[in-house]
Amino acid sequence: MPIQIVILNGGSSSGKSSIARALQGVLPEPWLTFGVDDFVDALPPAMQNSKDGLVFLPNGGISVGPGIRRLREAWECGIAGIAGAGVGVIIDDVFLSGGAAQERWRAALRGRHILWVGVRCEPVVAARREAQRGDRVPGMAASQAELVHRGVAYDLAIDSTNASPEACARLIVDRIANTAVTS
Repeated sequence: MPIQIVILNGGSSSGKSSIARALQGVLPEPWLTFGVDDFVDALPPAMQNSKDGLVFLPNGGISVGPGIRRLREAWECGIAGIAGAGVGVIIDDVFLSGGAAQERWRAALRGRHILWVGVRCEPVVAARREAQRGDRVPGMAASQAELVHRGVAYDLAIDSTNASPEACARLIVDRIANTAVTS
């Protein structure tokens, strides 16, 4: 069976969203992209800066409350349903809980063929990107750079520090074409 889902995991401003868009441009068939930013944007305003929801800490950390967990599970099941309908899916995520987040995705996507991609970027470069974006809490890129990779097993690791999104996307497409499938 071919790869049905590509999961890009990396810290804030590591280049995941740009890689996902570039990947859509080089895949032979249309794939849908879903990012953690889409999930956050879909949350009710009351869930932002709420103990039950998300709290963006001054040091760049993020506190995730119990209300978010329930909504995230629904989000993951919905994405699994889209993949189950035969559409390729690219997931752009930030595994704040490292390996536990991977296990949640693995459970939600049970039976689907997944390519797990770790996206790394030198923290100083990610911090510069973060500052240029202007829509992130300063320090988020640095605080997540290593945290999101703890306990996560990848089929492919890429470094976006000096590589273009298109070059990273080509590495992923090559891996999709030439890999044994893992789940």
